[in-house]
This record gives sequence, structure tokens and C-alpha cells, in this order.
Amino acid sequence: MRPSEWQSRGKTLTINGFRIFTVDEGESDQETILLIHGFPTASWDWHRIWPALRQSYRVVAMDMLGFGFSDKPASHRYSIHEQADVVEGVVRQLGLDRFHVLAHDYGDTVAQELLARQNSGESAGRWQSVCFLNGGLFPETHRALLTQKLLLSPLGALFNRLSSKSRFDSAMARVFGPNTKPDAQALNDFWALVTYNNGKHIFHNLITYMNDRKQYRQRWVDAIRDARVPVALINGSADPVSGAHMVARFRELELPMAWFGELPAVGHYPQVEAPDDVAGSYLAFLDTVSG
Repeated sequence: MRPSEWQSRGKTLTINGFRIFTVDEGESDQETILLIHGFPTASWDWHRIWPALRQSYRVVAMDMLGFGFSDKPASHRYSIHEQADVVEGVVRQLGLDRFHVLAHDYGDTVAQELLARQNSGESAGRWQSVCFLNGGLFPETHRALLTQKLLLSPLGALFNRLSSKSRFDSAMARVFGPNTKPDAQALNDFWALVTYNNGKHIFHNLITYMNDRKQYRQRWVDAIRDARVPVALINGSADPVSGAHMVARFRELELPMAWFGELPAVGHYPQVEAPDDVAGSYLAFLDTVSG
């Protein structure tokens, strides 16, 4: 599915004064899955596992502020806490009550903040479970790419202006598994989502989430430790950013894990690289907690 087709399936909600692109398919009486995407792409990342999830569930996804088809304000201080507010705004507008959460990458961190709110009874809706795909759950094990480090540096704005599609393509391909690299069309689609509505110019603003992870590390690790819902992990072990080493740290910290799906040859985007394996593992996990 191309991004333009994905866009045609969604609608725009106004959340906290911003236009937030949202796709919501299924019936109100079905169990619901809320999907939270990663950096630097958008909810389109989920399109390959969407049909499998839709067979039995209502499925909801949004492009967070600054991503995909949502608003991308330039002079704005983006934060994980604000993105959590955006997700909660979507939950409230759509009237979601009880739902499962599946998150990836940047979305993992947003989910950690939301989970902390769930644990304290301050979040919108009631979670039934949470599943994390590859992401920087722990700043001490997140191996950022050089491009990410440069964007976060004092030279970030300049580096962003000088960056090109070829650099973007190279960085994206680097985090995929050795046998599951994105083809030219996929890279073009990723780039189209990033650059939509002049989005490339805010890369260095969005990347500040890496600082948020360090500042709120204890809150967000404790969110998992204190989770009142089943926690699952599905991870592409070949990911150089948050692969097997992140899972090892998860276990070292003795955090609750009700389900683990290991994808040995898969990289940072398991839902794109191995959609059947991800959907199969995730649905098997849901079978253990649904009902």
C-alpha cells in the first residue's frame, strides 16, 4: 500500500489545536488495538500487519505531531509528554474505552509515558495489554546512529539543512536486517512521509526525544516495572540500534515480560521487514490476554 492510499483511508482530528491524521477501522463493539509509530516515519509503517490485525480487532493508528500527514509546526518544542497528550486526545475523541497498545521505536517511549499515567490512574482509557517492538526503552542501551547524534548536536539545524535523500536512504537501510533491506520503492515512500508538508525541516526538533529518554529514564523504566497489564516484547535481534542488546537489558532489569517474540534475522522495523511473523506473534500474545 502506498502512502497516498493510506492517507485516503484516514481522517484528520483536531487535537490540542493541531490536525492529527488518524486511521480507525473496525466496529465499536470489537476489541481494539491502538498502534503508536516510530521515528522518523508515520502510521503507514503498520500497513503490512494491518489486514491480519483487522480480521478480529478494531485497529486505530495516528500520525503523531510532526510526523506523516499530521501538522508539522516549525517553531515548536516537541516532547514525549506532548505526544502522549496527543495520543490521549485521539483516545478521547474516538471514545476508546478498553484497548491494547502496540508501539514501535519513538512510540515505545510515548507508550512508556502513557503507561506511567495508566499506573497512576491518570490516563485516558483503560489498557488491556502493551507490546513493545524495537525501541530505546533504556537510554543506556540505545545505540544511536551518527546521523541522530549530529541532529541532536548544536549543529543539528545545519546538518538537517545539508542532509539529502541519499543520506536518509543509507541511514534507514543500515537499521534493517541483512536479508530484509527496504527496496527503492519503500525508501521513496518513507521519504515521502518525512518530507510531506515540509517535514524534513523539523528533524532536529523532533530528535530531542533522545534527551527526554535520559531525563525521564527512571519514570519510564518504572512504568514497565509497575505495569498493571501484561507486557510483551517482539524484537528484531539484528537491529543495531535496539536489538538483542536491548532485550538483554530488559531481562537484566528483571522487568515483567508476559510474552517474548524473537526475530533473529530481523532489524529495527520488524512490522515492515517480517509482517507475518510479527502479526502471528502479536496475535498469539493477544489470545492469552483477550476476552
